Formats: sequence, C-alpha cells, structure tokens
Amino acid sequence: MARAITTKRKIGYTVAAWTIGFLIFFPILWTILTSFKTEAQAISYPPVFMFFDWTTENYGVVMERSNYARFLWNSIFIAGGSTLLGVIIAIPAAWSMAFVPSKRTKDILLWMLSTKMLPAVGVLYPIYLIFIELGLLDSVLGLTIIIMLINLPIIVWMLYTYFREIPVDILEAARMDGASLRSEIIYVLTPMAIPGIASTLLLNFILAWNEAFWTLNLTAAKAAPLTAFIASYSSPEGLFYAKLSAASTMAIAPILILGWFSQKQLVRGLTFGAVK
Repeated sequence: MARAITTKRKIGYTVAAWTIGFLIFFPILWTILTSFKTEAQAISYPPVFMFFDWTTENYGVVMERSNYARFLWNSIFIAGGSTLLGVIIAIPAAWSMAFVPSKRTKDILLWMLSTKMLPAVGVLYPIYLIFIELGLLDSVLGLTIIIMLINLPIIVWMLYTYFREIPVDILEAARMDGASLRSEIIYVLTPMAIPGIASTLLLNFILAWNEAFWTLNLTAAKAAPLTAFIASYSSPEGLFYAKLSAASTMAIAPILILGWFSQKQLVRGLTFGAVK
C-alpha cells in the first residue's frame, strides 16, 4: 500500500514538473513558431498552432534589414566583459566577507542587495549625464561597466555563499606553508570553488545578455546589442509580429544553446555545498 502511494506521488510530481516546464517554455515555443508564419497567420484568430504554411521569409527580411552579426558581437562583448570584470572584482570582496568578516559584513551584504531594489529609472538621468561627460554614451565599454555594476551585488552574494562552504582549515594550511594572499586566492580558493564560480559566470552572463533597460537608454547605434535589435522591430508603422518573432528567435538562440549545453554545470554550481 505504501509503495503504491509512493509511486502515485512520483507520477504526480513528474506530471506537475513537466506541466510547469511546458508552461514556462510555451512562450518561447510560440515565438519560434510565429517566426515561421506569415504576418496574416501571425495575427489570425483563432491562432494557428502547427498547421500553417511554414516560411523562412521573415528571417530573410530581418537579415537584409539589420546587421545581425554586429548586434550579436556587441552582446557577446558586453555580456562576457561585464561578467568577467564583475567576477574579478567580486572574488576578493567575497573572500574578505567569507573568511575575514567584520561586525558590519552582514549589513554590507544587505545594503548591496538592497541596491537591486532601486528602480533603474530613478538613476537613469544622472548616469546618462555622467556617460555624456565621460564619453561613454553609446559605447561597448560604457555598457560593460554599467551592467557589471548592476549585477555586482548578485555576483558577490553568490560567491560569498560558495566560499562559506569551503573549510577555513585548508586556507590556514596554505598560509602555514607560506602562501601569500594572492596565491591563496588564485591557487587554493579559486580551484576549490570552480563549480560555484562557473555557475556565477553562467547566470550573470544570462542576466547581462537579457538586460534591456540600460541598453535601450544608453545606446543608439554603435554599441547596440541584441535587445536593441529586437526593439527596432517595434515602429510607428506598426508591430510586425512574425518579423519581431524572427528577430527575437535570433536573439535568444545563442543563449538558449549556451544554457542547454551548460545546464549540468549550472545545476552543479547552484547546489554546490548543499550537502555536507
């Protein structure tokens, strides 16, 4: 009897998990399907799901109208650069908070996290003026810096959590062997925290890739990433759903592929230290 109940629970959990997963993935699936429809089919009611005349015309129009490669490389440079720079800054900060905490460490961590609750539009105007004065407006460097700064609290928090799970005795043994602070962080701490650092890199790369507010307000043409590429298909002339879906699919495809191939590493990093 107990085994039958356990089996039913497993089946119920499996069905629930697949249902939730499908509901989360459905908007992406619908966007991909719409990208292969004509504009008339894209706005038809009732909507057509699978049985329609498939076409790749929208992708051809998008490629002719926009320089997709330039937007793609801007996204790669901005997301990759902001993530790497953020981790380089966050590792020493997280080390000091995890292994040399002070009375104000928790207050500092909470303060850093509270900055994520600040509405971005509230600081847009002063940052916009600062970027103009520094010549960073519509530049890859400027976007890399601002996106790194807005994601830095998350990076520090994640690394701090991972570092707390590493035994202090190992670091003390390295110091007893004459390791300097630099050697301790680079050659002892970092290799032991590779799963956590890798998941931090992946998660923040995704966050930087999907950032839209700052990319739309601090760029015009030169440094525009794929988020601006998608927004360019909403114009006063109208909203072309099929072409917008094609542009969206081209923008999310690289990050979907990255997430698919790195999902095991991401899960491993997110559960790092969960079981002792």
